Amino acid sequence: MPLDITSLRNLRPQNEFHYFTSIGSTMTEAARLAVSGAPPGTVVLAEAQTAGIGRLGRSWISEPELGVYCSILLRLPLSPVNFPIGSLLLGLATTEAIQQSTQLACDLRWPNDVLINERKVAGILTHLVEGTIVGGIGINVNHRSFPSDLRTPATSLLLESHGRPHSRETVLVRLLDSIDSFCNLLASKGPEAVLRAFTSVSTYALNRRIILEENGTKGVTAGLDENGFLLIRLQSGRTERLAAGGIRPDS
Repeated sequence: MPLDITSLRNLRPQNEFHYFTSIGSTMTEAARLAVSGAPPGTVVLAEAQTAGIGRLGRSWISEPELGVYCSILLRLPLSPVNFPIGSLLLGLATTEAIQQSTQLACDLRWPNDVLINERKVAGILTHLVEGTIVGGIGINVNHRSFPSDLRTPATSLLLESHGRPHSRETVLVRLLDSIDSFCNLLASKGPEAVLRAFTSVSTYALNRRIILEENGTKGVTAGLDENGFLLIRLQSGRTERLAAGGIRPDS
């Protein structure tokens, strides 16, 4: 069933919605809107993406009318050096929205994966476009299956709820409410508050044995630095800052 866009506009009049039944990527359209001067809070929302963008240029599965596929424009009090905190903020908001709308417990894996039972249920991607953060968020809501060869095993809110479907409108409204809440936290308490919040809800941020996806190096996570990058204590004893790439658990 298509999203009730009229209801969404009534529930969130402070957001400007650009709604598509199908689009290549909401990120691409949101970036175009950012360049044209669209206001903060502008949301690009699609029922399906034909070229959904994941991290490091990977694709994002965007089956029609099953997930939340959106991008939002944000102007946050962040300098280019601590721009990664914007991605952490959106991860926190996505986690809170899922937990509030489904009562499912989530975990956050730096930099942009939302997990349930070690399976990816949502992902975040951020780009900086002329001073505006374009935040892309994909949430697997009512998907019943996924390819078996994904780099990270995937799941959906429906699968984790033993087949119970969820309202995509409810998830999306909760998401936008939570984004507002964490943006207010950043504005009032500063980047340190976002870093503390991320560390408190992520089992991956501190003292987690991990493997770097790009080269197979093993280490233990040692928290976040002041700019939102992950610190890794390597087996050699040296601590390294991870500025790009991903991690997976060392089991």
